Amino acid sequence: MSTPAMSETDCSPLPAAVKEEKEQARDATSPDTAARERPEARIRRIVEQHYDFVWRTLRVVGLTDANAEDAAQQVMCVAARRLGEIRAGAERSFLFSTAMRVAAEFRRTARRRPATTDADVEALVAETPSSEELIDQRRAHETLQRVLDAMPVELRLVFVLFEIEEMKATEIAEMLGVPVGTVSSRLRRGREAFQAIVRRMQAAQRARRGGAP
Repeated sequence: MSTPAMSETDCSPLPAAVKEEKEQARDATSPDTAARERPEARIRRIVEQHYDFVWRTLRVVGLTDANAEDAAQQVMCVAARRLGEIRAGAERSFLFSTAMRVAAEFRRTARRRPATTDADVEALVAETPSSEELIDQRRAHETLQRVLDAMPVELRLVFVLFEIEEMKATEIAEMLGVPVGTVSSRLRRGREAFQAIVRRMQAAQRARRGGAP
């Protein structure tokens, strides 16, 4: 799969280990400690602690799984190139803003490419392992993603950052560059939208099965 030409992110591929599933974690080091880290150690820590966050953020704003993987690597590549500009303790904010720019580039490129079809998605789902537990987990994940995709982006971002990433409203406000009151309002509307979409999906499912409302 080709990736968009982005001069800001033109660099060597990241190590294959970057693609491994990382355990979600917040910064374990203080800003003072981070400031004393060797560049190689700091970028490795940033990748290990924040790669999953970046990938999920890119999925939330509409990138496919495959494009989110490519874009997340580009975000980390930018971080490596601009490491000296990243204030110690503000890594997540830098990665978030970079992810928004990279995602915008991917969306512009996607408009010039054929979109992935439902048949492609169904083919991938058909490859799910036979374990009932794994199937249930994947279905739950896919259902959640469909609900999130149906939400307006500005509400979806706040909802995911607060409910899934477990960030504080003040952190989200700083990251998005909006007042805390705006974050609270979007979170409330996001929760309402989430519940409304779930109810519509449940009603549609009952209708397909011929069940009573």
